[in-house]
Amino acid sequence: MEIINVLVAAAGSWVFGAIWYMALAKPWVEAVGVEVDETGRPKDGSALPFILSAIAMVLVAGMMRHIIAQAGIDTPFKGLMTGGGIGLFMISPWIMINNAYGMRPFKLTLIDGGYATIGCAIIGVILVLF
Repeated sequence: MEIINVLVAAAGSWVFGAIWYMALAKPWVEAVGVEVDETGRPKDGSALPFILSAIAMVLVAGMMRHIIAQAGIDTPFKGLMTGGGIGLFMISPWIMINNAYGMRPFKLTLIDGGYATIGCAIIGVILVLF
């Protein structure tokens, strides 16, 4: 049954990511410097990033399930804090390092780090609830 919990948690975070990046599409495109067509959508769009992001969410949710289980985290608030902490203090700094060395705008770190923080918090809550 744990695999179902992981898949539900991953899906929850992935769906949130779709909403997050749709809402922040314009500043994200500007920060990344992606070429867009006349509708504002990236040129040469591919399904690959969506597939890879879904796989990545399953990996993140799977490891977070292990951490949460081993730590005995058992309430939604603790799941929220653990997940949010993983996103804010582990994943976001790594994103910042990558963006800094890539000379990307700090705005990109805020957008991507925000998703990492909230997405991991969502995973944490869902894993504790189910």
